[in-house]
Amino acid sequence: MAEMRRLLVLGGGTAGTMVANKLRLRLGRRQWQITVVDQDDVHVYQPGFLFIPFGTYRPDEVVKPRRRFLRRGVDLVLGEIDRVEPADNAVLLGDGRRLAYDYLVIATGTTPRPDQTPGMLGPQWRRSIFDFYTLEGATALAEALRRFDGGRFVVHIVDTPIKCPVAPLELAFLAEAYFRGRGMRDRVELVYTTPLPGAFTKPICSAELGWMLDQRKIALEADFMVERIDDESKTLVSYDEREIPFDLLVTVPLNMGADFVARSGLGDELNYVPVDKHTFLAKGHDNIFAIGDASNIPTSKAGSVAHFSVEVFADNLLEHIAAAARPPDPAAGPHVHGRQAPARRREGVGHACHRHR
Repeated sequence: MAEMRRLLVLGGGTAGTMVANKLRLRLGRRQWQITVVDQDDVHVYQPGFLFIPFGTYRPDEVVKPRRRFLRRGVDLVLGEIDRVEPADNAVLLGDGRRLAYDYLVIATGTTPRPDQTPGMLGPQWRRSIFDFYTLEGATALAEALRRFDGGRFVVHIVDTPIKCPVAPLELAFLAEAYFRGRGMRDRVELVYTTPLPGAFTKPICSAELGWMLDQRKIALEADFMVERIDDESKTLVSYDEREIPFDLLVTVPLNMGADFVARSGLGDELNYVPVDKHTFLAKGHDNIFAIGDASNIPTSKAGSVAHFSVEVFADNLLEHIAAAARPPDPAAGPHVHGRQAPARRREGVGHACHRHR
């Protein structure tokens, strides 16, 4: 009987769950063990974070068990990922457990890192400075908005890429409608602050749709690269010494990939895994892939992009596995890191809608 082969998926979010489920249908259960690794059994519907501050969703409505979304035959291992050891085809967990793999898929996404901006995590954090890309941040912001009685309300992006690039602008529009609905719009000065040259991620969109901010009387501060936050004066300070005071700040911190990616020597300066844009294969490796927000492909870091990417990735991985099982044929064309390249490569999907640092 042939030895069971192992597909290990790191991350049980949108991309990781879809990969495991799709491949469970296409890889025989007697030949393949498929395991998903995540730190907890809590799957959050991240698009819902945008609506929690305004009372459209309750926090409990966006939280479900991860196991509920995994097909039968997909194992779930709970634990912190310490590092990947590519030379040994193994993943080491924080508690010392060691998980071997034949193929590894990194789908651990991207995470807001308020610790990367001086002053952000000071005394004003979750008092007058809030994020909304986490369940805790969105919930805390909901309470702050209920208490807010007027002043300068600033929506701020530290840098790109970020998850769902349009979400900060959506929040600014929702906030404007919220304040109007409470009859206090005349007591609120709304400011949208971005490191981009315009409010939208594409110049044409900014030029054609800028009226949407003007119509709502939302001031725009573009090309604003924040250096630090002065929490004593409650002021954003840029590298070019511009200052933007605030009474209530909703910030999108710098987004970064998982720390274990850096510890494993697999990432770039933001802990995203450099991959071949056609196959999602991690550069320098022949059995490690990265998909969704975890890769460095310049597409929107959003669930919809992950969804379409997984459709392409599943076919690519199966082709890669089949090619690796065939004996090398010198007449068949190029090889990838010692293994025969797939017969065809379907290109990753999505559109570049952000700039890189």
